Amino acid sequence: MTRPESAPHATATPHWNGGWLAQAKHLPSPNFGPRPARASIDLVVVHSISLPPGQYGTGAVQQLFTNQLDWDAHPYYQGIRGIEVSSHFFIARDGVIWQFVDCDARAWHAGISQWRGRDRCNDDSIGIELEGLEGLTFETAQYASLQWLSTAIAARYPVAFIAGHEHIAPGRKRDPGPGFDWQRLQALLASGQATAHWQLPPPATR
Repeated sequence: MTRPESAPHATATPHWNGGWLAQAKHLPSPNFGPRPARASIDLVVVHSISLPPGQYGTGAVQQLFTNQLDWDAHPYYQGIRGIEVSSHFFIARDGVIWQFVDCDARAWHAGISQWRGRDRCNDDSIGIELEGLEGLTFETAQYASLQWLSTAIAARYPVAFIAGHEHIAPGRKRDPGPGFDWQRLQALLASGQATAHWQLPPPATR
């Protein structure tokens, strides 16, 4: 799969076509469903993923989210053979943003989870995957795109909370891991246009 050459500019004004962000690279996934009636989309969940683990730019993440992954292409894939998952967005190492699921719909990214007193975080969250390996660091371009994307989401949805997969499924998930700089993200969000009053994970859970 050919990777896009550029990410949206940091000053670009986001444009939405329904729940699809115009500046993202669209690659629709079949792995989604309807949100519950009256769901309030107020949480962004940050994940990390790379396939095979620690290898970047392979196109395998895109293949996984669209049920196109060749399970026999790498030994690691035998442990995830047959899974059907998705995320709303994926941010590559160079900051390019991919979108797989309409944000008005429920992507399959969180699994068994709980945050801000609610279970089933897939019901009322937007999932963003960062290309990376849990525990390792992420690129400046990814932080910039995550800040831009979070602000774009907040312009359309009543998001107030951002948490990692490790926070909503402690003990079961560890991504994005200690290599992700939550303070850096908080500073970037604070420096942008205040479209949301963001609540990030407290220091004790980072």
